[in-house]
Amino acid sequence: MSAVPFLPQPGEPSEPRDTPGCAVLAMPDEIDFCNAGGLLPLIMAVVEQRRDALRLLVLDLSATRFMDSQGVHLLAAVRRGLPGTARLRVVAVPGGAPSRVLELSGLRRDVPVHEDLAEALGAANGTAGDGTAGSGTAGGGAGGERHGGLG
Repeated sequence: MSAVPFLPQPGEPSEPRDTPGCAVLAMPDEIDFCNAGGLLPLIMAVVEQRRDALRLLVLDLSATRFMDSQGVHLLAAVRRGLPGTARLRVVAVPGGAPSRVLELSGLRRDVPVHEDLAEALGAANGTAGDGTAGSGTAGGGAGGERHGGLG
């Protein structure tokens, strides 16, 4: 399938590759009050383009070095904006700022957070176990591959 046309700017998603049922977006190196509001419409545009077939959206924060409460609000807004059958998963490096912010905010209870993309996609395919969001794994039924980045 064809890729979504995207011309990334600093702090924006890069061009996602089209994979049936799955979209993976790499987030920028910082998510804060300066860019979080602009990221939401970009992420939701990808969601909207895949609305009928989207089963899994993975936001990859592995390259994100800084995230404040605006990042938490962004993830919560994305989660609320997903179609009914779509699920959100997050990739965050253990001990990194985004992982700590997600833990402190309590969002980890509602959104599965994985240590790396392979784990997130493996959990989505049912190959990485079926633990809880706080444990780093979660079961599911959708699959896909990396789609692009925000940076």
